Amino acid sequence: MIKLRLKRFGKKRETSFRLVACNSTSRRDGRPLQELGFYNPRTKETRLDTEALRTRLGQGAQPTDAVRTLLEKGGLLEKKVRPAEVLGKQKQEKERSAKKKDAAASETSE
Repeated sequence: MIKLRLKRFGKKRETSFRLVACNSTSRRDGRPLQELGFYNPRTKETRLDTEALRTRLGQGAQPTDAVRTLLEKGGLLEKKVRPAEVLGKQKQEKERSAKKKDAAASETSE
């Protein structure tokens, strides 16, 4: 399976990343199949090869979470609500409603 991931490079404490397509079993900094972009977290600079990315995504390449976020910001992917986010919000809503019920019950008993 082909993964879209970030390949780290640069000096110590001054890292930047290349967005690459590589085999899912290869090392993080191993030889990539193709370089697709660049990301510098310090300056927030992002460069994406949109044609190559669309081609790889069309072939079924799976982006990692960090790459998915970059692609969503770049407008190449639609922002998806992940199941964990939905479950977390539902759990928070249940906790809020339980607190409201407890507060209402304690006010009526006083």
